[in-house]
Amino acid sequence: MAGKGKAVKPNSQERNMQSSVDGLPPIKVVGVGGGGSNAVNRMISARLPGVQYVAMNTDMQALEHCEAEVRVRIGDRLTRGLGAGADPLRGQRAAEESREGIAEALGGAEMVFVTACLGGGTGTGAAPVVAEVAREMGALTIGVVTKPFTFEGAKRRQQAEEGVRDLEGKVDTLIVIHNDRLLQMGDDKISITEAFAMADDVLRQGIQGISELITTPGLVNLDFADVRKIMTDAGPALMAIGAGRGENRATDAARQAISSPLLEVDITGARGVLFNVTGPRDLGLRELDAAARVIASVVDPEAEIIFGTSLDDALKDEVRITVIATGFSGVKKMPLRHLLDEQPEPIKLGQIRPDPTASDALTEADLPTFLRRSFPSR
Repeated sequence: MAGKGKAVKPNSQERNMQSSVDGLPPIKVVGVGGGGSNAVNRMISARLPGVQYVAMNTDMQALEHCEAEVRVRIGDRLTRGLGAGADPLRGQRAAEESREGIAEALGGAEMVFVTACLGGGTGTGAAPVVAEVAREMGALTIGVVTKPFTFEGAKRRQQAEEGVRDLEGKVDTLIVIHNDRLLQMGDDKISITEAFAMADDVLRQGIQGISELITTPGLVNLDFADVRKIMTDAGPALMAIGAGRGENRATDAARQAISSPLLEVDITGARGVLFNVTGPRDLGLRELDAAARVIASVVDPEAEIIFGTSLDDALKDEVRITVIATGFSGVKKMPLRHLLDEQPEPIKLGQIRPDPTASDALTEADLPTFLRRSFPSR
């Protein structure tokens, strides 16, 4: 018989700070296990709007250090709050024991992100159960997970692969990030602590990139129905965030996003694409068009493309693009350099390489059909 799990109640100030934005679909981010809880802490510090955070763990001590407003200790009878001992089967059984408590924590959500660092016990074993419960409750369920660094050992890598296979059938969309790919974007002298912090942060970026498409008001707004249309029963997905500065900032951001070394799925031939462009108020129409063409050039010619844009003057000269691509006829794990005639040099985390070019005036009639359809009438 499934148990309820033990919940830690939030204080009122925390609840008010993290409550959903009026009029938006309830979105819940569930960090499962230690790595998922660390990612949740990072998201809380980034103050994502319109998102409620839930942490689930078998380790009572680790759970108490998570800042999520809802914390559920799963498998209390099985583990007595002492963790899963790096055993995914134990993590799975803990979650099965606490299905009722998991369902209670997810109640009312229209969209659920399940995030975990695969390879250990609780995240690997419990995340598929959490995702299954969310999907049974009718929520659009998106998995955003990492696979371990090579230095973490062969056993954790094997367990992570098994965890990915278990998750694939339990979520609508699954975004898998291999931690080793982070090393291509970091400094050569990166410490182990910094490497794990990067892994936590990329989970944060993935979830923020999708949730902000819904929760952040924009010049061209995307709503929950747009995201659901692209991501329901979508399977493996590419999600990437690119950034650029200078006169060719939007194009550089688009190229960086679609050639991201972080993600395991090649965007080539994607039949569903959702992307959002965020920039300052001087963001030009030609810039949007150029970025859209970069993305459209590498996906299926008949792809369903949904576009949104929002303004953020805090970015100053910077443009950021979030791309979500789904609906692949075949998963290809290969570099993307060959897809583009002009490919920006790899950009280290925290750095942007400007590439100045000219930018001319553009009329709405010059836009691709899908972009013109999304652009507001004046």
